[in-house]
Amino acid sequence: MSDQAVLHVKGRVLVGPDEIRDELWIVDGRISYDRPGYARDITTVEGWALPGLVDAHCHVGLGPHGPVDAATAEKQARTDREAGTLLIRDAGSPSDTRWVDDRDDLPKIIRAGRHIARTRRYIRNFAHEIEPADLVAYVTQEARRGDGWVKLVGDWIDRDLGDLAPSWPRDAVEAAIAEAHRLGARVTAHCFAESSLQDLVEAGIDCIEHATGLTEDLIPLFASRGVAIVPTLVNIATFPQLAAGGDTKFPRWSAHMRRLHERRYDTVRGAYDAGIPVYVGTDAGGSLAHGLVAGEVAELVTAGIPPLDALAATSWAARAWLGRPGLEEGAPADLVVYESDPRADVRVLASPRRVVLNGQVVE
Repeated sequence: MSDQAVLHVKGRVLVGPDEIRDELWIVDGRISYDRPGYARDITTVEGWALPGLVDAHCHVGLGPHGPVDAATAEKQARTDREAGTLLIRDAGSPSDTRWVDDRDDLPKIIRAGRHIARTRRYIRNFAHEIEPADLVAYVTQEARRGDGWVKLVGDWIDRDLGDLAPSWPRDAVEAAIAEAHRLGARVTAHCFAESSLQDLVEAGIDCIEHATGLTEDLIPLFASRGVAIVPTLVNIATFPQLAAGGDTKFPRWSAHMRRLHERRYDTVRGAYDAGIPVYVGTDAGGSLAHGLVAGEVAELVTAGIPPLDALAATSWAARAWLGRPGLEEGAPADLVVYESDPRADVRVLASPRRVVLNGQVVE
C-alpha cells in the first residue's frame, strides 16, 4: 500500500437493510472492507453509515421563474449535499448543469433533460412547450441530452375545462415512449390527476411523479407493469395553498386539488401495499426549497410505509433503481454518517454527523 491518507469509518455500516459491517476504509476515494497495509495518515469517523441519500425528484438549476445562474444552482446542490443527498435524479431542468460533473464536492446528478409540456399547459419558462406532432422529436432530443431519463408533463390545468386534464393523446405518448426506449432512456411524467394515468402506463411509461391521482382501480395496472412512483409528499403538502389561489377563477380545479391532497397518504400506502415501487423525491427547485430529503422520508412513514422501507427508498433501493452503487467494495465513497440508527427512527436523517463525498469529508 502506498503512502497515502485513508479515511476509516467505524461503528455500524449499513451496507444493506439487513447487512451490517463494523467498519470500512476509504482509499483513493473508493470503499474497501480490507484494512490498508500502510497509510501515512488515518482519519476516523464514527457512527451509523448509510449510502449517500437519493433525491429522485429534484431540480438543480431551476428557480421560480425558470433557469437560474450557476452560482444559484451551486447553492442548491450544496444545500442538498448538506442534507446528505449525494445522488440526484434531476427530473427536468432548463439549465445546463453538466459543469457539476467536474466538481468532486457536489452531488452526482442523473439528468432527465428539460421538461416536455403541451403549449401553454405548464409553468412558464420551465419546459419545452410543444404540440403532439412534435413529441417524438423532442423526446428524442432530450433522451440524447439526458442521462437515461426523459421527463414529460402528463397533465396540467386545461383553462377551457377549468380542471386538470391529460396533456397528450394516447398515440403520441405511445410513439414517444417507444422511441425513448429504443434510445435506451426511461420515461417519467408529472401527473397530478387520475385521467392521464392509464394511457401513460399502457403506453409503457417507467415512472410517475407525484401520482396523486392513483386510484384503487389503477393500482393493479401499475403493479403488473412495474411502474414506479415518486410521491413528493413534501410538495403535495402545498396543494391547499395552491387551491386557495384558484378558488375564484378555477373552482373545479381547486376542489380537485383539495381532494387529491386529502387522500394523499391513502394513495401512497395503497401503492406500497400493492407492491408498486415507491421512491423518495422532494420536487426541490422551482418554488420548493432544497434539502428536504429527511422530511420526505418522514412523510412516507406518516403515510404508512414501514420505516425500513422508507429508508430504502432513499438509499439502497433507490440507488439500485437508478443503477448506481451503494457501499459495495470498490464503489465511490459517497456516504452519510449519523449519531444513531436511522432504521430505528428516520428523523435521524435530518441531522447528519458527517457527509463523505468521493472519499472526502465535505460536511
